[in-house]
Amino acid sequence: MGNSLKAIVAFVPSNKCQKYLLEDLEEMPVDKMVDLSGRQMRRLPLHICSFRELVKLYLSDNNLNYLPPELEQLQNLQILALDFNNFKALPLVVCTLKQLCILYLGNNKLCSLPLELRLLQNLKTLWIESNCLQYLPEVVCELSLLKTLHAGSNALRTLPPQLQCLQELRTIWLSGNLLSEFPAVLLDMPFLEVIDVDRNSIQFFPSLAHLPGLKLVIYDHNPCRNAPKVARGVRRVGRWSEETPEPRKRSGAVIEITLDEKPLLPPAAKAEPE
Repeated sequence: MGNSLKAIVAFVPSNKCQKYLLEDLEEMPVDKMVDLSGRQMRRLPLHICSFRELVKLYLSDNNLNYLPPELEQLQNLQILALDFNNFKALPLVVCTLKQLCILYLGNNKLCSLPLELRLLQNLKTLWIESNCLQYLPEVVCELSLLKTLHAGSNALRTLPPQLQCLQELRTIWLSGNLLSEFPAVLLDMPFLEVIDVDRNSIQFFPSLAHLPGLKLVIYDHNPCRNAPKVARGVRRVGRWSEETPEPRKRSGAVIEITLDEKPLLPPAAKAEPE
């Protein structure tokens, strides 16, 4: 009954319905966070845009395909979750929120990203998994502070060479795409710590032993003929991963890479800024 009532409420734009959706939220929350996930909403209550000190806004798992221009008033917003909605294009008003550090866009219907995304120069984490992307938009390569990129479960066949410009990037998730070759650009990104190419169509893996920052590589569920060679101490997840990786050699000396902490598999829950 509760879910049915919320579904009905979402279609009716009355003030009483908005009050129900906001659960009597009339003032800026003390923790500067609003979570309206899973409310079956088709539009964002405008009242939220008056909370100008808001830092976190979760709108996941709704029926949104539009955001009002008044959202631009939330200039202190650092986390915005728009995943599991019906967006076919990223609303340009999102690109005006220049303090954003984390942006969740997964599980929508995005085929591209606007050039205005480059305005989000504070963005550190971008989730664009489970969309309709056939290529990684080059504008992503202009987000100079990006540390984590989750682009799994799309239709990517390659990655742009400009990706190596992201020298702060440490983690890239590419599982469930259409990669037939290991992306060559990743071989020129020595600062990467986690590479996930699980569930692709990669038949051969080049050596990754020259990547000094690498801690974890996930390559399972590929029709590969070999396991990627990695430096000692790097964790592999995939076929033949139990075999001892070859140490990285430089000028005749063997250099071992040890881990300060155990690398993690893709996070199941959303992470907040460091």
